[in-house]
Amino acid sequence: MKSFIIIFFAFVTSVSAQTKDSIIKSESDSLKITQSDSVKIVKEGKATYYAGYFHGRRTTSGEVFSNNKLTAAHRTLPFGTLVTVTNQSNGNTVQVKVNDRGPHNKAFIIDVSQAAAKELGFYKKGVTNVEISYLLPSRLDPN
Repeated sequence: MKSFIIIFFAFVTSVSAQTKDSIIKSESDSLKITQSDSVKIVKEGKATYYAGYFHGRRTTSGEVFSNNKLTAAHRTLPFGTLVTVTNQSNGNTVQVKVNDRGPHNKAFIIDVSQAAAKELGFYKKGVTNVEISYLLPSRLDPN
């Protein structure tokens, strides 16, 4: 009976490790399992920033939008998710909180506030290539 239990746990541990490895290999985006059992996701694409027109208006999350705060819009991430955004042309990095939905143009992966665009060094340029990364608890991982 003891050997059955040992074999069973060895099998479950092996399947669990294989499942995590398949998550990493099956996605086109970079996925990494962290020590805290979270999944780190890294994506590359284009970013833009909010026009001044939206300052003072309500976001989809219900918060009042401010161009002076480090916030962002993402199509699918849960509100409150902290996203690290890195400008690939100059290496500047900023952490923003998702509080809105967007960008509505599929050419972009994230919209940031004007304050975040200034920190990233692309304010007044309009668009830049970025890398975004964020942690999702493994229970939220769709795989």
